[in-house]
Amino acid sequence: MAKLVKTIQNAAHKHDLWHKGSKIIVCVSGGPDSVCLLDVLAFLAPKYDFSLRIAHVNYGLRGKDSEEDEAFVRDLAKKYNLPLNVLRANKPKMTSEEQMRDFRYAFFEKMRKKYDFDLTAVAHNNDDQVETVLMRIIRGSGMRGLLAMQAKRGTVIRPLLQISRQIILAYLKEKNLNYRIDKSNKEVKYLRNKVRNRLIPYLETNFNPSIRETISRLAENVAVDYALLEKCGNYANLCNKNVDGKVSLSVESLTSIHVSRQRSLLRECLFQVKGSGKGISAANIEEILKIAKSVKNKPQKAELAGLKVERKGDIITIVKKD
Repeated sequence: MAKLVKTIQNAAHKHDLWHKGSKIIVCVSGGPDSVCLLDVLAFLAPKYDFSLRIAHVNYGLRGKDSEEDEAFVRDLAKKYNLPLNVLRANKPKMTSEEQMRDFRYAFFEKMRKKYDFDLTAVAHNNDDQVETVLMRIIRGSGMRGLLAMQAKRGTVIRPLLQISRQIILAYLKEKNLNYRIDKSNKEVKYLRNKVRNRLIPYLETNFNPSIRETISRLAENVAVDYALLEKCGNYANLCNKNVDGKVSLSVESLTSIHVSRQRSLLRECLFQVKGSGKGISAANIEEILKIAKSVKNKPQKAELAGLKVERKGDIITIVKKD
């Protein structure tokens, strides 16, 4: 127990996760990771003078199990004497991990702003990090994608990101803490579950028994290298965004910098229009670079990642699709 808490405190200091008096929305599903996160933050609250509030999302996708998850989290809120907000999905059933993720993060951010809190704590652990890196490799990600999840991104913090699932389960056992098991995690309907339940065990058995540590170290090393590249030159100012949300940039300016920076700049431009990096692939970036390097004298257009890209003369414009 003491080792896990100390590791989290060291990560908090290294990544500036919180400060004394921080007000934190704690996202609790009822699973082992979020129960561990809640217990640790409640334990540290007196030392750091935290204000904590629990947020839970009930998607209603698993019938009775979803209702029991919510009831379990309500009991946790009473146990820790913390306020709780529950969002019950009243929309048609969501069919993808991305839809569910967007749904819950929008709720968490709404709660954070409503109660004037500083941070939102989510319970991703080191095993989640490894799965994310592998998923992005499978999808053909570039260096930025291999950064995977960060311990702190904006107002979202991940205090358990350096902690393995095995250590979390040992902590819960030592403290005799109950948690809920999502049976759907054993299914292979979603890519993450395939990576978790099939690919990683296969790699451990047939290639490298320490593959989790190896991939985790890869993500850390890429993060350090990428930070250096960012310091070497930031060209985001070349993305000219107008009041309508349209971004334009000069082909000459784009092609005058190193190809690595070209890709980074284009990803930044797409991000500025789209509002997130979701759905933006390496193939999208290469398609725009192809347009930029074309010697054709006629306007060129492309639709990708929910965006419209058009080149006229020296100017490339990017706008959301209607």
